[in-house]
Amino acid sequence: MAYAHTFKANPHWLPRNPAQSLAHIPGDDGLPIVGNSLRLLSDPVKFGREMFERFGPVYRNRALGSTSVTLLGPDANELVLFDRDRLFSSEQGWGPLLNLLFPRGLMLMDFDKHRADRKTLSVAFKPEPMRHYATQLDAGIAARIGEWSGSLRFYDAIKKLTLDLAATSFLGVSLGAEADRINRAFVDEVQASVAPIRSPLPGTMMRRGVKARAYLIDWFEREIPARRRDARGGNGEDFFSQFCRATDEDGQELPAAAIADHMNFLMMAAHDTITSSATTLVMLLARNPEWQQRLREEIAGLDWQLPLTEQLDRLILTDYAFREALRLMPPVPSLPRRALRDFSFGGFDIPAGTAVGIGVTWTHRMPDIWSDPLRFDPMRFTPDASRGRHRFAWVPYGGGAHMCLGLHFAQMQMKLLIVHLLTRYRVEIEPGAGDAWQMFPIPRPKDGLPVRLIPA
Repeated sequence: MAYAHTFKANPHWLPRNPAQSLAHIPGDDGLPIVGNSLRLLSDPVKFGREMFERFGPVYRNRALGSTSVTLLGPDANELVLFDRDRLFSSEQGWGPLLNLLFPRGLMLMDFDKHRADRKTLSVAFKPEPMRHYATQLDAGIAARIGEWSGSLRFYDAIKKLTLDLAATSFLGVSLGAEADRINRAFVDEVQASVAPIRSPLPGTMMRRGVKARAYLIDWFEREIPARRRDARGGNGEDFFSQFCRATDEDGQELPAAAIADHMNFLMMAAHDTITSSATTLVMLLARNPEWQQRLREEIAGLDWQLPLTEQLDRLILTDYAFREALRLMPPVPSLPRRALRDFSFGGFDIPAGTAVGIGVTWTHRMPDIWSDPLRFDPMRFTPDASRGRHRFAWVPYGGGAHMCLGLHFAQMQMKLLIVHLLTRYRVEIEPGAGDAWQMFPIPRPKDGLPVRLIPA
């Protein structure tokens, strides 16, 4: 059987290169069968540092079912992400990892097809819908945070909140009794994306992920006919309803299967990545109480006679703090592509068909770009401090044609969260809390980040 993530099932993909085609690239193929998968997954930051120290900024690695070449640094990010010469396929980079779970999502599309679907979906991110989402997010965040108190595991609490917010903004419904099952399905999909066993064999993480996808796709497809009836009448301001009424450049609606695939991917991205980033920022603010106080003072300077949603651009320091959190813990630590033609980088000739990866976390911690790189310092992002910095030195949202479509949604949601949290509470954590993280596929603290919320 040819599974959807395999080359046999995708004859339009370039064939795998023979092993000797990358023999001239320095690197380490690791153990038989699993390669370096276990080392990479257990501590990717340490693994990347060790590979760089042994082999330099261009190295060969075998993990998660394929041999790839990693390119490190902002010049590599610009080459691969900006991709002015259309050298790199995002579909063929992500496909072996995600085709069984999130096929035909925007990340798994290239060039003209990607541009067309992105343009169609962008209707949901225009100013008027964004104002609607902001109002809903503001109310939802205020209500939920008002229920928090005392000690809690922040990651668990914010994950439940962001799923509920995603349901409201993306689906226009409360998930109700199905919320736990839907959340479990997204968790299973995401965890399966980095499963060492890449085929959905019985008892594997990948099998659980594939079953979760089937459940979610069925849920979306059952909803589409009613959404289309409502959408044609102009009802429904949520993402899902807008996708159902969106048309392409020829005036045609998106097929139901395409809508379900896009919703499956966007719902995951909308709550898993913001859960990770919010947890990182709150952890850093708790460890740096002077910054927590600075943000509280900035928030206190807002005009409370005006709607909060109309004042988010005034939260400059909050924006810097969020950027710094994304630098220290980007929600997508690395980005894969596949070379469609031969190219050269760092003194090496790399053949067409090569799986290529860039290190987002690595670039965000390069000491020649970021002084004292592990220190939390939001002032790195002032205009003066940013002047002259390579434009691809900070890439938590990716870049180029595949820049995250929902980045402004994420920034809006984060500012609303921080305003309501710091207005009500002072956040404290014990020493050592949040020290250990599972980095792939999306970073999360292994201890759930226990925090204490003290009334402000």
